[in-house]
Amino acid sequence: MAGVDVACELIDFLNASPTAFHAVDEAKRQLKAAGFAHLSEREEWTGLQPGGKYFFTRNHSALVAFAIGAKYVAGNGFHIIGAHMDSPCLKLKPVTKITKGGYLEVGVQTYGGGLWYTWFDRDLTIAGRVLVREKKGGTVSYAHKLVRVQEPIMRIPSLAIHLNRTISSEGFKINNQDHLVPVLGTLVKNEMQALVKENASQESIGTNDAKHHPLLLQLIAREANCEVDQICDFELQLCDTQPSIIAGAMKEFIFSGRLDNLCMSFCSLKALVESTSAEHSLNDEPGVRMVALFDHEEVGSDSAQGAGSPAMLDALTRITGSFNHSNSKLLEKAIQRSFLVSADMAHALHPNYMDKHEENHKPKLHGGLVIKHNANQRYATNAVTAFIFREIAERHQLPIQDFVVRNDMACGSTIGPILASGVGIRTVDIGAPQLSMHSIREMCAVDDIKYSYEHFKAYFEEFTELDSKVRVDC
Repeated sequence: MAGVDVACELIDFLNASPTAFHAVDEAKRQLKAAGFAHLSEREEWTGLQPGGKYFFTRNHSALVAFAIGAKYVAGNGFHIIGAHMDSPCLKLKPVTKITKGGYLEVGVQTYGGGLWYTWFDRDLTIAGRVLVREKKGGTVSYAHKLVRVQEPIMRIPSLAIHLNRTISSEGFKINNQDHLVPVLGTLVKNEMQALVKENASQESIGTNDAKHHPLLLQLIAREANCEVDQICDFELQLCDTQPSIIAGAMKEFIFSGRLDNLCMSFCSLKALVESTSAEHSLNDEPGVRMVALFDHEEVGSDSAQGAGSPAMLDALTRITGSFNHSNSKLLEKAIQRSFLVSADMAHALHPNYMDKHEENHKPKLHGGLVIKHNANQRYATNAVTAFIFREIAERHQLPIQDFVVRNDMACGSTIGPILASGVGIRTVDIGAPQLSMHSIREMCAVDDIKYSYEHFKAYFEEFTELDSKVRVDC
């Protein structure tokens, strides 16, 4: 089937990326393999060269990568695809230790607008980052380590229907504080009690043994390859242990968590790498091709590593300034010559809820990327930006769709309006269609992964030439 190769690469990316931290780490690996140099925001960018390829990360959970055209001069435009690496999930609280009714439970907090009922009765584990104290030769340092417990260690059990007779008539109603608490183990096993007590006395780490179950700390320490008393802090979340797969009777679907929005992150990253990999691919490029992958979109983007931060604008400023130190107005010129594709997954038509879509705007699986429109600026698309993106599709016979939310329904939003208003850059909001958005287990079509990648790659390669023909300035 067309697109299976690209979809298989996406599956590998998804399975390597249970958290935004892991997704950034996997993106770093791919970029380094493609010849991109790792920059630090803490240092001067003095060695940028036309034809060079670079990236930097922020907080280990956001990443910006860019390739400078061989004909680039300061003031030329940036051709950007923006996406986000985070997804709705359950994150561990600062104090997780809960003991109730003979059970060891773990305190979690909701992150984003998840379909939390889908997290019940799943085989769950934990993943994220740990801050570890290391001592070598009398010198103490602190390391950031990624951890992921592979086996299922937790579960959020649902209540038996015999104790909840109204569920069929009134629906599945939960209290996120009381009911959305995963079970780690029980206290009734003598062996477990002995293990917990023994290790609590031998491996106490100050107040941490009072904040977290020693059993949980032992699992984390094992994955971080350290002792329990070396753990300083962590940012961990619950994850489904079921792997991402290509599925369906015709192998036409992808079943996975975190498609929103690792799918668009992967396709944009692959398009940047592939559009800059050939020996002469940047020879005639006067602009800068860029991918900006943010954190915290699901909670509003207001963080140092979210789209509401100056991370992307900082990159534009530093790149422009590296090629010209005397004219401070070149950045404004560059922004007006730039273009942003805000790539976030779109709502596909659901066969069981047909009335949830506006009659003339029903995006379908296998139908290609969806251009999102909203008169109230919940999306940043306008006629010019939609035309440019649509024209690229027509040049390559790629399908394209349009989406407008019903007038009697609230409209979601993306990083598009945030960046368009904050930077002043022309923006189009798009995304691949999917079902089960914000579920622990989502689905999309294999074909749409191929279309997305090809569309993004063509955008990088052809935007400069196409934009030169669009005369919209006065």
